[in-house]
Amino acid sequence: MKALHGYRATVAVAMSNYIEAGSIIALATSLTLWQEYFGLTNLAVGLAAAISANAFGAAVGAMIGGPLGDRYGRKFIYTYDLVLYMIGTGFVIAATKAWVLFAGIALTGIAVGAGVPVAWTFIAEESPDNQRARHVGTAQLAWALGPLMGFILATALVPLGLLGSRIIFAHLFLIAFITWWVRRGLSESDVWKESNARQAEMGRNRRGFRELISHPQNVKALFFLIGVYTLWNTVAGQAGIFMPRVYLTAGVKSAVVQNLLQVLLWGLTSAATFWGFMKFGDRISRRFLYGLGAVMAVGAWMILGFYPHVTLPWLITYAVIWGVSAGLGTQAFYALWTAELFATVYRASAQGVLFFVARIAVGLLSYLFPTLLANRGVPFVGAIMVAFLVGSLLVGVIWIPDTAGKSLKAIERERYGAEL
Repeated sequence: MKALHGYRATVAVAMSNYIEAGSIIALATSLTLWQEYFGLTNLAVGLAAAISANAFGAAVGAMIGGPLGDRYGRKFIYTYDLVLYMIGTGFVIAATKAWVLFAGIALTGIAVGAGVPVAWTFIAEESPDNQRARHVGTAQLAWALGPLMGFILATALVPLGLLGSRIIFAHLFLIAFITWWVRRGLSESDVWKESNARQAEMGRNRRGFRELISHPQNVKALFFLIGVYTLWNTVAGQAGIFMPRVYLTAGVKSAVVQNLLQVLLWGLTSAATFWGFMKFGDRISRRFLYGLGAVMAVGAWMILGFYPHVTLPWLITYAVIWGVSAGLGTQAFYALWTAELFATVYRASAQGVLFFVARIAVGLLSYLFPTLLANRGVPFVGAIMVAFLVGSLLVGVIWIPDTAGKSLKAIERERYGAEL
């Protein structure tokens, strides 16, 4: 098979994000149906969410995939991650017992966690220096299109009940197979090959978590990105998998209306990613673009956190503002900065650590979120989300790095004093 290069390779790798986000939404739109089918408690539903691609499952996968991606190459991960993903989705599709469902959810989560951080790493390494935001934004766009398609399918398949949910997982299985087939022609990252050869020539091996945290620049970057992404993603993780329940608790009982609200939200996320981050991330002030998205995110959740009776018009307003903010903002910048702030020898491992921390935080709150929502209501959980988002806003705007337009090698020399 002819090797894939340039933007074609970017698109092929970016599909990890479509599959990741699609998995979260496939579970989100089916949790109530699985709960009824197996007679699960709210805590069991929280456990399913916690071990999924949205949380602990992805966290475990990230800690495996990141170091392996640094040691054996970015392409190494793509040989196996989607095979594991297809096994997991196959379990979910065929689940007639609760343990089969939970096993499938966990396996898909591990596969996603192994693939997504390395995908962001590969895309940034293969991008032109003056178009890195545009290329990284392709992964963000795929991340938005996955839920958009998932909610469109969920809306169309509502009459089929749980069978419709199985069909949504089947569509993800098919996308994963096609992506795996196409990726067989993927070339290894040139940046990784150069770095690996340099390490071999000098007899060094700086890969691994101990080496990662031994360098002060890495520690600073880790704390910065945890502040930016973990705080934001803790909110996005609950919104991604529990938003239909939030709508239900707010009084929107129709599953079709719940799904259409999410179609609106994710449609605007897709549009804002393409027309906002991808168009302007390389051209205007990153502090302004990041800050705009972060402020909008805070405003969106203030609607849910500080209005005691949220009506449908307010929920539509929330969907519009949160959707646009997610497209402009935090996750795309996080993917960009994690590639820029770490040397090649640490890059995928750093992604793994950060993804692990972020998804553990999501998982811890996911386990309690359905119970908190049922017992305390929308304003209570909304206020918690606002606090997380304000923290992410402040960290990102105050300590934003000056990396726009610079090559990864130049950034590495600035931060470490030499290419490692």
